[in-house]
Amino acid sequence: MTLGEATFTFQVDEALKTAFSQVARERDRNDAQLLRDFMHAYVQQQRDETQHDAWFRRQVQIGLDSAKSGRVIPTEDVEARFAAKRSATQRRLNALK
Repeated sequence: MTLGEATFTFQVDEALKTAFSQVARERDRNDAQLLRDFMHAYVQQQRDETQHDAWFRRQVQIGLDSAKSGRVIPTEDVEARFAAKRSATQRRLNALK
């Protein structure tokens, strides 16, 4: 073991351990390598989810602040804009036929 490394010791069902070891070998990895891979992936996934959650909350707050300050687009304007976009898309599709 090198400096900065730690050891995990835990119990797992023998059948699961055997199956895990077999899958690891099939992928040219040993159990420890595969567990490290999973741990790295899990840590990254949690970081990504935390960052996305923070970004999403900021975006919601921006929207709420905008609405509270009166910076909103009336529903009729939004509907008219998207009706025009749908119409333009439909014309392009019809031109392809």
